[in-house]
Formats: sequence, structure tokens, C-alpha cells
Amino acid sequence: MDLPEVRGRLTPDYDLSGLTWLRIGGPAEVLFQPADVEDLAAFLGALDPEVPVFPMGVGSNLIVRDGGIEGVVIRLGRGFNDIECGDGRVLAGAAALDAHVARKAAQAGLDLTFLRTIPGAIGGAVRMNAGCYGTYVADHLVEVEAVTRDGKIITIPAADLHLAYRSSDLPEGCVVTRAVFAAESGDLDELQARMDEQMAKRDESQPTKERSAGSTFRNPAGHSSTGRADDTHELKAWKVIDDAGLRGHRLGGAQMSEKHPNFLLNAEDASAEDLETLGEFVRERVFQHSGIQLEWEIRRVGKTRRAG
Repeated sequence: MDLPEVRGRLTPDYDLSGLTWLRIGGPAEVLFQPADVEDLAAFLGALDPEVPVFPMGVGSNLIVRDGGIEGVVIRLGRGFNDIECGDGRVLAGAAALDAHVARKAAQAGLDLTFLRTIPGAIGGAVRMNAGCYGTYVADHLVEVEAVTRDGKIITIPAADLHLAYRSSDLPEGCVVTRAVFAAESGDLDELQARMDEQMAKRDESQPTKERSAGSTFRNPAGHSSTGRADDTHELKAWKVIDDAGLRGHRLGGAQMSEKHPNFLLNAEDASAEDLETLGEFVRERVFQHSGIQLEWEIRRVGKTRRAG
């Protein structure tokens, strides 16, 4: 593969398993870590348009299959993790962690507390319209800066992304580099107390100390948990999995969590194949039990096995 000159770092045959929260998966044919947005734009503008490109965040919601990913995996780093707050706006680089953005905003008296318990970085949060407790990225996003597959730096208004439950209409091959959020003012102590409460609730109900990729399947109800007293569980993914008798179910080194049945765990040296196979088994068994077709929330990418 002919690659353009860059100021960042190009690494062939890069083992991606260390970059995913599940600690599984094969190599990237090439990993590109751009120095800044101009470096990224120049690279994509000069790269053969036939070469596939996959933007990767911090790997918090991702299964990289055992055969790895063909083409170029783009991972944004220090040049893309800035956070600026002021005048009811928060500007966050795509590599900034959601939790860091929530805390930095609170310190500036701005309320983006819903981001505090969401694993991952801002780029992925935008792409998946991440949310919890009834609040989503769509409720606060103003616009994003992105680089198109042909190397143009563009600004996309939030309305043009058509953000829906765990989905967006980002152009194919587009790499989000920065997002702008609108945030209401709030008292720092109150915002901190709310985030502490959210963290305690998460740690009580989710296997936060295990190797997981967050929620495995989307809620059939079509929305995230609100945390309110009137929030029913009948159409929650964890409930239909539990009802099908799959809490704690195991396949090889992969397991559905005993604590939260919608969390797929790398319990003991699981392969990507173990994890995906268990997930598909759960989908089949839930459908047989309740007629509900679960949809993956975890992104699954790459080849099932390495060629040759």
C-alpha cells in the first residue's frame, strides 16, 4: 500500500487488541495517528480512494475481529483532545474522553453531566448519539468539525446528522475531529453531586471492573434508561436476556455478565469469535423466547480470521 507522507505516525501491522476495552482482535493493516487536523486532511486527500479507512476511538464499544482490519485505521490522540468552555458552549476534541468533558464543563459551571458515565470519547459519542438517563448527545450538540474521506475539513450542523437512538448519518469515511455542545449553566457543587450519584448508580448496577464494551445490545424500547421511577423494564435488553435464562451464560472465555446481563465480558482469554458467537447465540435465544430481535450496540469490524 502506497501511503502519503505524514507528520504523525504510521505503523504497519499494528496489534489492535491493546486498544480495545475487551482486549481482543487482530491487527490493523496500517494504524495512522495524525498530528493534527491538517495532517489528517492532507493524508486523506492524498490517500488512494480505494483504500478503506476506519476511524477508531478508544475502543470502548468495539469488537475487532480476530483477522484484523484491512486498510488504514485512524486513531486520534493528543492533537484532538482539547476542551474549551465558555458562553454556554463546550468545544471538545473528538479524542477527549466523555467523562473528562463532563468534569471540565462542570468546573466551568456548565451542565453536560450526562456524559460522565458514558465510556469512550467524544467522536464515538457523536457517531452513536450516546446517552443515558434520558439525555442524549442530540440534546446538546450544535455542530461538528470533520474531515471527509477526500480530505476536506468541513463543519456539519447537528441537524444534518439526523441523530437518532444510537445512530447518526455521518458521511462514509468521515472522521469527526471536534464537537460543539450547548450547555445550561449550573452550580459546580450540584453538578458534581449529580455526577457522583450517577457514578454510584452505575457501579452498583454494571460490571465496571470487568473487561466489557458497555451495553451489548440496543434497548428494544428504542431509548436509553431514564433512571426515573416510572421507567419500566419490559423492553430493556437486559430484561429480555434475563427472561431468556441467559444471565451469566458462557461460551469459551466469553460471558454475559451475572451483574448486568446486557454486558458481554471477556471473562477469560476470549477471542473475538467467542464474543461475537455468544452475542449471536443470545440474539437467537431471545428471539425464540420472546419474538424480540435484539440489535447490536457494540460495533463489530474486521475480518473473522487472518488471511493466509
